[in-house]
Amino acid sequence: MADRIYNPNPELAKNAHCKSMEQYRSMHEKSIEYPEAFWGEIAKQFYWETPTSNDKFFSYNFDLNQGDIYIKWMEGATTNLSFNLLDKNVKCGNGDKIAFYWEGNDPDDYSKLTYKKLLQETCMFANVLKSKGVQKGDRVAIYMPMILELPVAMLACTRIGAVHSVVFGGYSSDSLAERMMDCKAKVLITADGVYRGEKLLLLKNICDDALAKVKAHGHEVESCVVVAHLRRLANPHGKTTAGDKKNGVNGTSNGGSSEPSVSWDDDRDCWWHEEMEEAEPSCYPVWVAAEDPLFILYTSGSTGKPKGVLHTTAGYLIYAATTFKYVFDYKPGDTYWCTADIGWITGHTYVVYGPLANCATSVIFEGTPFYPHNDRYWSVIDKYKVNQFYTAPTAIRSLMKFGDELVKKHDLSTLKVLGSVGEPINSEAWLWFYNHVGHGKCSIADTFWQTETGGHVITPLPGATPMKPGSATFPFFGVLPELLDEDGRVIEGEGEGYLVFRKPWPGMMRSLYGNHERFQTTYFDRFHGFYCTGDGAKRDADGYLWVTGRIDDMLNVSGHLMSTAEVESVLTEHQDVAESAVVSKPHPVKGQCLYCFVTPNEGRTFSKQLQDELKRKVREKIGPFAQPDVIQHAPGLPKTRSGKIMRRILRKIAIGDRNVGDVSTLADEGIVDVLFQLRPQA
Repeated sequence: MADRIYNPNPELAKNAHCKSMEQYRSMHEKSIEYPEAFWGEIAKQFYWETPTSNDKFFSYNFDLNQGDIYIKWMEGATTNLSFNLLDKNVKCGNGDKIAFYWEGNDPDDYSKLTYKKLLQETCMFANVLKSKGVQKGDRVAIYMPMILELPVAMLACTRIGAVHSVVFGGYSSDSLAERMMDCKAKVLITADGVYRGEKLLLLKNICDDALAKVKAHGHEVESCVVVAHLRRLANPHGKTTAGDKKNGVNGTSNGGSSEPSVSWDDDRDCWWHEEMEEAEPSCYPVWVAAEDPLFILYTSGSTGKPKGVLHTTAGYLIYAATTFKYVFDYKPGDTYWCTADIGWITGHTYVVYGPLANCATSVIFEGTPFYPHNDRYWSVIDKYKVNQFYTAPTAIRSLMKFGDELVKKHDLSTLKVLGSVGEPINSEAWLWFYNHVGHGKCSIADTFWQTETGGHVITPLPGATPMKPGSATFPFFGVLPELLDEDGRVIEGEGEGYLVFRKPWPGMMRSLYGNHERFQTTYFDRFHGFYCTGDGAKRDADGYLWVTGRIDDMLNVSGHLMSTAEVESVLTEHQDVAESAVVSKPHPVKGQCLYCFVTPNEGRTFSKQLQDELKRKVREKIGPFAQPDVIQHAPGLPKTRSGKIMRRILRKIAIGDRNVGDVSTLADEGIVDVLFQLRPQA
């Protein structure tokens, strides 16, 4: 069943932006052979204060043998991102169109924001930043929940040419401090706190700890602007800034009406709403160069020190806009929802910048899939009549275990495109998503990309691409992938190897902030002339690409190379398994063996019989060499708050090493001890 090809819905294909594989191939060929013409035509959709010249539209070097790595698009052009996303849309008559619906943690908390109001709020907060001394090129750290002030803060930075660095609002004070120190942030923007489900997080207190740590290391953040989010929930009649707020009968969230204690430094701290009261509602945009920095977003590094991925202005704008338009086949009048937190690249590109560049109407969601009930996602789709829904395989698998009944309670008939992001999706989850959420009529955009790529690089197009469950399918426009073997030789036709890219696309990162040398060694040192993703992939007989996971999640068992994702996919095909994670464990004979963690579906038990069935299934699906040595019961898995499984910790559990390192980014730190207790004794 998983090998079957699923063709796009003919009704969707008829009106799609890309209607057939023939059209896709023609566009892709043009984007590779004539990038200046292809992207130059798209760039005409946007406003350029100064246009670029054709001879400077695109230049790059990917080969360290030829000197330093560089990537440049539209050199000489100047523009302003917020002007293109806001002023331009308002001038075109879309001022009263909804830019964002906001859905709070509690279903009774919701609001909306039009393009005209978003422009006004952005200009006002840009003026607040200017009053704090922020100028073009200064870095602004943002540590906020999923509230409307977050995109306002980001857009305000772009208005004045400041560089934002959003830090996910679930990181520890140490992680926040490290990121603020690295980018030398001038201002921090946060909120007093937020509820995630029933859990209260006092963000301002975390920020105070981080600010003290930054100061102790010799750098001082000059100002901290605080959104009174919890106070707004506790006081429905209080002033709100971003949108027309609706509250429950008691005006409280999760039953908490008292205002939390927030420490305060009068010389540094200020309330967002008080600053906005005095701010002018207009702010002339600062025109910035095409290759001027737009934002820094930190991602994990193999050395433990986060990497400050740097994206620039013009190329990122046209790539975010184009991937959003074609991958979600967005049309005027649609309502789109990406569940990702804006603290991650998915939220940057596909909650904020891509949708706004297409004058889209989007949902921003503060809550979790399971609060107050396990059908929250489906109720939100029903409430806002969502047409495009973009979420993570982790979320899909978590919701699968509750069965189909919760999905059937809601009208999901408006859905046209379903998206998957964050990791390779196993075929079992793909099929459940396709059949039960999409009712067999929605295309699934299984997107592969990274913080570093800025946008989708391998993905189906909803009206064009015949889908294979679990395959990211084909490259997006401007993207030229290759598979390489250990020696850097190109693998032609069917095969499996390192996934690399031969040339850059407009939305690609330009450097690591303050460390271009690390940028070069991390991504270009291994294979000169290619950008190395760090992921493995295989190409099948039909040319479809299947991303197999991080190279360090590749297993070499008795000389056989396989990926953890491949084994996990087989394990989760079993009807009793909700989720699995596979790591390698040293083996005296094989070199490595498979150590599997398995979470049973609700109501199912973990038994010797289940272990035997799973081992047999892996033998049958992959081969005798792939049979796991250990299958451990895992009531839960160690995940970050974004849903990423921390395999580093699972590898420690597999070998019985309790020195697991930092667990502060885990959603549930207690699961580590539980897994050690359940570890089979040798």
